[in-house]
Amino acid sequence: MTFASLSALVLAFAATVQVAQAVSLPQKRATCAGGQVTANAACCVLFPLMEDLQKNLFDDGACGEDAHEALRLTFHDAIGFSPSRGVMGGADGSVITFSDTEVNFPANLGIDEIVEAEKPFLARHNISAGDLVHFAGTLAVTNCPGAPRIPFFLGRPPAKAASPIGLVPEPFDTITDILARMDDAGFVSVEVVWLLSAHSVAAADHVDETIPGTPFDSTPNLFDSQIFIETQLRGISFPGTGGNHGEVQSPLKGEMRLQSDHLFARDDRTSCEWQSMTNDQQKIQDRFSDTLFKMSMLGQNQDAMIDCSDVIPVPAALVTKPHLPAGKSKTDVEQACATGAFPALGADPGPVTSVPRVPPA
Repeated sequence: MTFASLSALVLAFAATVQVAQAVSLPQKRATCAGGQVTANAACCVLFPLMEDLQKNLFDDGACGEDAHEALRLTFHDAIGFSPSRGVMGGADGSVITFSDTEVNFPANLGIDEIVEAEKPFLARHNISAGDLVHFAGTLAVTNCPGAPRIPFFLGRPPAKAASPIGLVPEPFDTITDILARMDDAGFVSVEVVWLLSAHSVAAADHVDETIPGTPFDSTPNLFDSQIFIETQLRGISFPGTGGNHGEVQSPLKGEMRLQSDHLFARDDRTSCEWQSMTNDQQKIQDRFSDTLFKMSMLGQNQDAMIDCSDVIPVPAALVTKPHLPAGKSKTDVEQACATGAFPALGADPGPVTSVPRVPPA
């Protein structure tokens, strides 16, 4: 046997050994009491919590009001983070632990209902308030077709103090003020736009108390791009006395437009990124997943936590396509991005209809 052929034989044998080792050494897995399989046994506590939340809070897995509010709560909890002010709590569940303080902040109007709804789950399960808030929000998103599967890490310690007032941006704040607050928390302007994908599955109960459950786009049960399309339509009028709670009139009957969303779609710093989300579902999913996960880790030491992302269910796929509402055309779009044209979209067929309200939980 020549030296060359011997060398080839040795290399082939080494490759065979490596393959055999890979096959004989599978990734370590844990089987939970309920039969579920996960990468880490510590994550097993999440399966009974998930079942409880889906059945007793989210109406058997619906993308309804409680799911919307659970997602909203993750932001209101995590944004209590400000390095410039020495506030480092972040995503720690202080909104539940110190609810007597935080639910009374003006910017937290209406979160008392979801806070009280989540408290019984904290009592029934061996989990911290921070983990509950951010697991519930991450799970809630999966109930909405078109949503991404967002990573989840377990192990937030108990909150040490209430968040101070003034850290939650409000819809009638200026874009400059909102971007400055978010920059202080570690988010650049494009990340703020990505986070606002959450408004695709949202409705307002307290912006205007006379019309509770008013959605921000025409498909509040779908995680899609309609929020980015419909906020760019013309025909908007601001209320005459300072905008009240940031309400802006949408040209679509039954739909509410927040002043901040309206301005983000038209501000030079954000309008092109906003427009880029109108017909790119994959981008919406990827960017929202990244930024919501980043939000859920504010103030936390990720290295000391356990990756339980494999517990999170895979959301249903979106089967609809980006479209203009019935009766609208490209001439109804108020073009704001100076460097790119608004994409060509078809219109929803049928007569102009009113967007229905989101039913109460």
